[in-house]
Amino acid sequence: MGIPSEMRNTWLNKRRESLWITSPAEEEKIRRSRECTREGVRAGAKAAAIACVASAIPTLTAVRTIPWAKANLNYTAQALIISGASIAAYFITADKTILECARRNTQYDKSA
Repeated sequence: MGIPSEMRNTWLNKRRESLWITSPAEEEKIRRSRECTREGVRAGAKAAAIACVASAIPTLTAVRTIPWAKANLNYTAQALIISGASIAAYFITADKTILECARRNTQYDKSA
């Protein structure tokens, strides 16, 4: 028992029609914010890939050569070390990139 499709489509179409009309400046702000988000995701993914390789090589080498690491770091610990570095690199880089892009796109009203 749900909402019939005709009623649902009518309701959704009415909901999309807004009383407010966005100005071109607002649409431009929305476009710029989406572009900043895309740029941040792209930079974060690159940083995460580099961090993954940069942390995987020493971790896996240490587990095979250092006796303490061989005895104490199981597969789960190795995965946590590598994924923790990748996740941190992603979020830090994405955040910095989005903030930098937002600062670049900020427009101050010079007349005020």
